[in-house]
Amino acid sequence: MEKKIKIGNRYIGEGEKNFIVAEVSANHLQDYNRAEAIIRAAKEAGADAVKLQTYTPDTITLDCDNDYFQITQGTIWDGTTLHKLYETAYTPWEWQPKLMKLANELGMECFSSPFDDTAVDFMQKMNMPAYKVASFEINDIPLIRKIARIGKPVILATGIAYLEDLERALRVCKEEGNQQVILLKCTSAYPSPYEDMNLKVIPNMAQVFDCITGLSDHSMGTAAAVASVALGAKMIEKHFTLSRADGGPDAAFSMEPGEFKQMVSDIRIVEKALGRVTYELTDKQQKSREDGRSLFVVKDMKAGEAFTKENVRSIRPAFGMHTMYYNEILGKKAKTDISRGTPLDWKYID
Repeated sequence: MEKKIKIGNRYIGEGEKNFIVAEVSANHLQDYNRAEAIIRAAKEAGADAVKLQTYTPDTITLDCDNDYFQITQGTIWDGTTLHKLYETAYTPWEWQPKLMKLANELGMECFSSPFDDTAVDFMQKMNMPAYKVASFEINDIPLIRKIARIGKPVILATGIAYLEDLERALRVCKEEGNQQVILLKCTSAYPSPYEDMNLKVIPNMAQVFDCITGLSDHSMGTAAAVASVALGAKMIEKHFTLSRADGGPDAAFSMEPGEFKQMVSDIRIVEKALGRVTYELTDKQQKSREDGRSLFVVKDMKAGEAFTKENVRSIRPAFGMHTMYYNEILGKKAKTDISRGTPLDWKYID
């Protein structure tokens, strides 16, 4: 897989800043003006991109009330049907070109998750720069094949995937000649319990599948996202809302603007602090070595007097002889008189 991928005008991969995505999802509450406000707030909070979801209730499921379509998996949406949930959650398609235009004008990328063939075609007409395959679509092989064939970056969420599901999805992308794949560690629980997140999978996926990895984070707070960057994540996705108190299907596990801004700030700090593998010292660190330890004469000495533990010590600062010679010089004689506070040097030793 490619080690550096371009989404719109942004490069993602080694040596690049983390690509931080605000997921709009259902937080617009079916209000176009609110959708625009979310995008503007995401820009203000430091997002590199906003993500939409492209489906209608009828393209993602059936309007059916039998037991198969009831939500009963112990989620925050239990007690309704899939179709009824998606009626409240979907983003009207006529909004999406306008929202993408706004995001681009603000200097952000905009892409989406398609949930069927018609959504892929719609996104292609919009010339969206990437395609996100949601966790629950990881087994929709015809959908993944159609997306991969376009040749744009493919982002795969791993929320409900077994290892063989990931292998199959990646194999399909390769078969279609698409090596631009990003794997996002994801925990499909809303919100995600920290103990179920297993962030150590992020570097493991990068190694096993030789690809760029990141985190699609449904947990509360900033800690998991920031930690994942230290583990090698190159892309972070978080659900974003103006206020959780406003409600909506995704509100309970979405970030507010102030929290998102803090997360971005913390991630940028971690990126700087991670640096590179080096044992070289900066100019400042080299200067600081002057405050290290070395051998000093700590009592006035006469010529011919022996060096002992009483008149030579390892102390700060570091202008004297290296401490590794301490045992070697004990018992030797002073060539000249030496005053207290003199850094020891071979020229003083007979």
